[in-house]
Order: sequence, then C-alpha cells, then structure tokens
Amino acid sequence: MSTTTNGTPLSFDVIEANTPDSVIDASLSGTDYSPYWLQHPDRPAALPALEGSISTDLLVVGGGYTGLWTALQAKEADPAREVVLIDAETIGWAASGRNGGFCEASLVHGESNGETHLPKENARLTELGADNLADIAETIRRYSIDCDFWENGVLNVATEKYQVEWLKEEAEANPGLPLLDADEVKTHINSPIFEGGNWDKESAALLHPAKLAWGLRRVCLDLGVKIFEHTKGTELTATASAVTVSTGAGTITAQRVALATNVFPSLLKRHRLHTIPVYDYALMTEPLTEAQREAIGWKNNTGLADMNNRFHYSRPTIDENGGWRILFGGYDAVYHYGREVKPQYDHNEATYRKLAAHFVGIFPQLEGIKFSHAWGGAIDTCSRFFAFFDTSHNGRVAYCAGFTGLGVGATRFGGRVMLDLLSGKKTELTELEMVKKKPLPFPPEPVAWMGVKLMTNGLVKADRNEGKRGPFLKVMDAVGMGFDS
Repeated sequence: MSTTTNGTPLSFDVIEANTPDSVIDASLSGTDYSPYWLQHPDRPAALPALEGSISTDLLVVGGGYTGLWTALQAKEADPAREVVLIDAETIGWAASGRNGGFCEASLVHGESNGETHLPKENARLTELGADNLADIAETIRRYSIDCDFWENGVLNVATEKYQVEWLKEEAEANPGLPLLDADEVKTHINSPIFEGGNWDKESAALLHPAKLAWGLRRVCLDLGVKIFEHTKGTELTATASAVTVSTGAGTITAQRVALATNVFPSLLKRHRLHTIPVYDYALMTEPLTEAQREAIGWKNNTGLADMNNRFHYSRPTIDENGGWRILFGGYDAVYHYGREVKPQYDHNEATYRKLAAHFVGIFPQLEGIKFSHAWGGAIDTCSRFFAFFDTSHNGRVAYCAGFTGLGVGATRFGGRVMLDLLSGKKTELTELEMVKKKPLPFPPEPVAWMGVKLMTNGLVKADRNEGKRGPFLKVMDAVGMGFDS
C-alpha cells in the first residue's frame, strides 16, 4: 500500500493487526449503535397509517429516495394527478436515511463498469447522469430543501503505489480531472498513506441523507401527495382496469403503480432473484477539536474515497451544534446466507473494529478520537451493479431496483424512467438498453452464498496482489457479473 517512515510496506491488513485492542476499545467506548443521521432534531413525526380503502391515479410503494423522487416528479409533470405513497416504516428510515451522503452523477456505478455492460450508450448515460445531478441541485435550491448540500466533489486517492498508474489513466481520459501527487494530496487531506489522487469536482456532491429524504417528503406533501407511513404493501392484484395493493388495514386501487422497495422483497416475485442484500457499515467521529482539524487539513469539505476493491469512503459533516465530524465507512460488504433482510444484521462488531483500526491507520494524528455512532444496513445489489427496470400487468406496474450503493443521485433518474414506462409512450429513456436489458439473476442458495464468498475472496486477493484479478474474477468479468470498483 504505502510505506512507513522506515520504508516497511504498510497495508490495511498490517494496520489492523498492529492497532492495539486497547486503542480500538477506547475509540468505541460509549458508542451509540444507531444511525447518526436519523437522530437529527429535524426528524419529522410519523404520518398516520392507512385505514380503509382508497383509490388514486398513481400509487408509489416505498418511501426511500426512489419512491420520493417518483412521487415528486409525477406531481411536477401533472399537478392534477392523484398520487399516493406508502412505506412500511417511516420515510427515509432505511438505506436512504443512513447512507454516506455521496450524491454522484454516475448512473452505472462508474465509467468503467458502464463501459463493460453498456458500451454503446455509456457516453450518453454519462451525459444523462450529469444532467440528473444538475437537476437534483436545482430541485434542492428551488424547494429550499435544507440538506447540507455541498458541491465540492470527491478526492479519490491511491493508497498503493501501483494505483497511481490508474490515476494517470483517468486523468488522461478526462482532461479536466487534475492529477495530484502525494505531496499535493496532503495539502488537501493529510494522511501518510496517500500516494496520489485526483479531485473530481464535477461528478459528485455531499449531503445529509436523512435531511434530503425528509425534505423530499415535505415537498411531496406540499405538492399534494398523500403519504401513509407504517403502511406495508402485502399483495398486488389486478383487474382489466386497475391494480390493487393490499395493506394490513386496507387497500389502494390505482391506475398505475410504481414499485420502489429496492432491497426489500418485491411485490412481484419474479424479481426476487435479481437482487441480494449486502450489508455496509459506517462510523461517525465525535466533533474534532481545532487542533485535530489542523492536523489533517481537509479544508474543502470534499468527499474522500480510496481505489481498492474493498474501498473506504469518508466525508466531513457539520452537526447541529456546529461541530465538524468525519464519517468513515465501507471496506466490508457482508452477505448473509438466505438473502434475507434482518434487523440483527444491521450491526457487525467485527467490522466496526476493523474500520476503527483503519481510520487510525489513515489518520494516525487522530489516535485517541472516539466514534460517537456506529451503524449499518442493507444495500440492494444486482449483478451489474446499477439499476434495472421492469414492467408488468400490461404496463400498469413499473419496478426499479439494484442501485448497489450509488442510489443517492441515481434514484431520481430511476423514478423518471418508471414514470416514462408507466406513461405507455416511447421516450429516449424507455428505449435505452439500460432500461430494456436486465442483469443476470443470482442463483438460488446455496450457490449464491458460495458465489459471493468466492467473489469476496477474489477481491481480497486482488487487493493484496497489486490489483491483479485472479481466475475466478476473470470468469465473472467474462459472464457479466464481475465487480471492479
């Protein structure tokens, strides 16, 4: 990875092994094991659940980003359209309220992944992604959504010398992307293990994820969307003229239905082999002191990500009292046998300890800092690592899922695609190969579990071997199920 002052090779394996248990124990002492973002005092009170039966023009099932953006754009396009949105819990309680807050332009989990899966339209998808990010920024401003939206980009860093060549290749392919050497990177964010980097100022922004969800909720309500929380859709049936979704205390009959449940089981069973839940985890520091901030720099409030297969992501945030904190997450992506989403999987002590050790390794000048919060949750992953779409019931039901951790921005695009599909008209979006082509389904258990384990082991070996992909990863690449972050 990098080198210590005496020239000894340093890796995250070594960092983890050499960080004393006492340091990790102290950093996690008194930690609140619940999502930091969701504890903000601006969190709105829950809306009433549905009781009885109602009808509507459009029903949106799911109150995360995908559902909220779908409902909002539907009302913007046609203010007279009746729109109902339901969620089994509360708005933004799952992935939309507990992610890292990286709002990226990419619709296909990075340019190289898009080139692999959709080479004929990857350039156009890049343009559509940039337009989508610009539209998100414009919407936030137009509706005065207070979500700490920072358009300072992301600093991508090499933590191994061989990764510097990747940075050079990206800079050559993107002339507007500056290449920074190790010393230049340290003037932005000071870590002894950074070997180089590039500062992508145009393709990503940072935001407070829960406040974005709550802001979209407020806008939807202002536009006339009826929202029912603690209302779980349990069954979908159809007649020749309408679609009905049953809930625990009533039914909703709609002309059109948009399914935005992402990691949670779809009301259409045919989708259930197309996604698996993978668990991601994060830590949040206590507020840094002025001396600590001075020690690491980080003056531009940019995001930070490394270039390993098992990558870390990190970013600053300012709490309601003005305290400057650092979120640090990623690295492990945990899949549990049986592809179920269970609350007990939301916490993983081993991963928390691993992340705490890595944080100290990246920022040794912050040793002694504590993590106020630690949490995790499920991400909907599909085999191509970006969203896919489907319709059913003669085009009256649309479905979107599979964002694989890059949904903060791409979900707005997903909602727009679903609305085009439900319109029954051909548009540029409905004719995209991205929309027409589905990813390969995951096999049933135990093959899925074995495959994920082999994939994870292959990525670990690649990170330990200068990024060189072994036989299993090459086979997965060839069949269209390979992952390259």
